[in-house]
Amino acid sequence: MEPRSSHRPAVPLGERPREVFRHLVEAFLASGEPVGSRTLSQRLPVALSPASIRNVMADLEVMGLLYAPHTSAGRVPTERGLRLFVDGLLEIGELAPDERVAIEARMTGGQRIEDMLIQATQSLAGLSRCAGLMVTAKQDAALKHVEFVAVRPGKALVIMVSEDGQVENRIIDTPAGLPVSALIEAGNYLNARLAGRTIDTARAEIMAELEGEKAMLDSLTAKVVAEGLATLTQSRGSSEGADNKVLIVRGQSHLLDSVEAQADIERVRTLFEDIERKNDLIRLLELAKDGDGVRIFIGSENRLFSLSGSSIVAAPYANAAGKIVGVIGVLGPTRLNYGRIIPMVDHTAKVIGRLLA
Repeated sequence: MEPRSSHRPAVPLGERPREVFRHLVEAFLASGEPVGSRTLSQRLPVALSPASIRNVMADLEVMGLLYAPHTSAGRVPTERGLRLFVDGLLEIGELAPDERVAIEARMTGGQRIEDMLIQATQSLAGLSRCAGLMVTAKQDAALKHVEFVAVRPGKALVIMVSEDGQVENRIIDTPAGLPVSALIEAGNYLNARLAGRTIDTARAEIMAELEGEKAMLDSLTAKVVAEGLATLTQSRGSSEGADNKVLIVRGQSHLLDSVEAQADIERVRTLFEDIERKNDLIRLLELAKDGDGVRIFIGSENRLFSLSGSSIVAAPYANAAGKIVGVIGVLGPTRLNYGRIIPMVDHTAKVIGRLLA
């Protein structure tokens, strides 16, 4: 399994700088602390003096792959360095058996789809100790009741009540001189065919009745039914726009776990503000739909997280027809444990796909 990016450049490093760079980034991702030459001399499989290591680190810094925070003698990877590491040097491990069990145990057949997706997001958040994210299409809830109410000549209000308690109102055009009895009859007709079903599952059947004149309705009432059905269908809209997507976020509190300095507190505050910008975050996650596999967004590579210095590891999941219908992922600081989180996100997306099938 490999993380996916728009390109996978060859690593422009010789063997010695590549090993120094790889071990430095791995040490940084594990500790979150700047890494010095003494630490690297203990980690490297070949014997290099601290002086030689410092020379290599200086070269890597000139290349824009490392930098020294504050006055520290150690170095940390830049976002460019992290991208180079993730695309060319990262060794992705296998998901531990207990992590597989933990993911699959919370997602079982027989759950409502909405509950299963929430459990998947919660599970990722808990295992990664980061925020879990999911974008999915709004679920078309089964209907409980439909009613038409005249509001003025030529206009009627359609009231749609879902079984989950949601209420939607829409104004429709009605034929001139339409009697109130026709609105009542139209409501009764739709209730008989829609109660307990979604618009999508019942629409074709109702339209076939209307077009085949098998509905036993007069022409004016049939027009009201057709207009009402078209309006209700449109109100659910296309699943492509951000307004028709649901964003699930769980485990935001994990983002505070590693906060130690005032600068970190400010970064997390900015990150929380980024999460609140729902449509921007949805559009970012939707980019992960472009193909199979895991997609990684690091820091300022995306405009949304240019200030908070955060990363997202995300993967798409498909429905029973093989169509990609959502994205699940993890949001955290750029020093994520990518090697562990990538297979975790990938496996979760595949489990969701199996359950939807």
